[in-house]
Amino acid sequence: MRKASTRIHLKNNRFAAYSISFLFLAASIILGISCGSLPIPISAIFHIFWHEGFGGSAGIYDPMYTNIMMNIRLPRVVLAALVGAALSIAGAAFQGLLKNPLADPYTLGVSSGASVGAVSTLFFGLQFPVIGGFTLPVVSVAAALVTIVAVLSFSRLVHASMSVSTLILTGVIINSFLGAFISLIIALTGDNLLPIVHWLLGSVSMRGWSYVALFLPFFLLGTMLLIINGRELNVMTYGEEKARLLGVSVQHRKMLILIAGSLLTGSAVAVSGTIGFVGLVIPHITRLLWGTDHRHLLPLSALLGAGFLVLADLLSRTMIEPVELPIGIITALAGAPVFALILIRQHRGGRSL
Repeated sequence: MRKASTRIHLKNNRFAAYSISFLFLAASIILGISCGSLPIPISAIFHIFWHEGFGGSAGIYDPMYTNIMMNIRLPRVVLAALVGAALSIAGAAFQGLLKNPLADPYTLGVSSGASVGAVSTLFFGLQFPVIGGFTLPVVSVAAALVTIVAVLSFSRLVHASMSVSTLILTGVIINSFLGAFISLIIALTGDNLLPIVHWLLGSVSMRGWSYVALFLPFFLLGTMLLIINGRELNVMTYGEEKARLLGVSVQHRKMLILIAGSLLTGSAVAVSGTIGFVGLVIPHITRLLWGTDHRHLLPLSALLGAGFLVLADLLSRTMIEPVELPIGIITALAGAPVFALILIRQHRGGRSL
C-alpha cells in the first residue's frame, strides 16, 4: 500500500517530473559532447559554452576543443535530441489519439513515405539546383506530407468521420505499398546498396548546423500544435462521442494532431533516416513514471526521448570505435527488451497496455 501511494505521489509531483527529465537531458548532452575519440573535459565544455554564448572568459583549454565541440559534436547532439523529442512526442500523441498502445510515428505510413522520398533521391541521384545538398531532406519532407494527405483522403473516402480503425487500416495499407516500393528500389540498386541501407538504418553522423536549421521549424510547429491539444487528447481517450458532448471539435482536433505528428515524423526521418522504437517505448516509460495526462505526458516524453536518442547516438559512435554503428541498431537493441519488460510487467499486474 505504501509503495502504491508513493507511486501516485510521484506521478502527481510535476516539479519532480520536469526536474528529473531536464537533468536527464542535460546530463545526456554533456556526455554526448564530452565522450568520443578525443575526450573533452567537462570543465572545458562549460568554459566554451560561456565563451561562445555569452562572451565570457575563454579559460585555459586547447582551442581544438572549441572546433570539435562547436562544429562537430554539438550540432550532432542537438540534432539527435530534436529527432528523439520529435519521435517521442509524436508517438505519445498517436497512442493517445488512436487509443492503441502499439501506435508509433510509423503507424500511418508517414515514415515510409519519407523513406520513399529519400531512397528515390539516393537511387536516382537527384539534386535540385536551388536547394543543392538539401534535396534529400526536402524531398523526404514533401513525400511525408503527400503520404499523410493520401492517408487522410482515403480514410475520409472509406468513412466520412475518419474513425480510428479506418485510419489504422489505411496506415497498414499505405505502409505495405510503400514498403514494397522501397524493397523494389533496393533490389534494383545493385552494387550501390550501402548508402541506401545505411540511411534506412538511421544516423545523425556528418549532419551540421544546416540540418538543425532545416529541421527546427518543422519541430517547433509540430510540437506546439501537439502540446496545445493536450487537453483535447485527454478527452478523446474516453471516446469521440464523449469528446463531442464535452464540446471538443473532434474532426478538427484529430486533423491537427495527425498533421502535427506526421510533420514531426516526416521531417525527423528526412534528416536522420528511420529510427525505430523511440516513439513506441519512450511514451510508455513516461506514462509509467509520471502518469497519463497528455498536458504533461507530451512535453515529458519529448524530454526523455531527446536524452535517450543522444545516449543512443553516443553508443553508436563509441561502442566499437573507429567503426560507427547506425543509430537505428542501438535503439532497436535497447528498445525491444525494454518494451518486452514493460509488457510483462503490465500483464503480471493484471493491466493491459
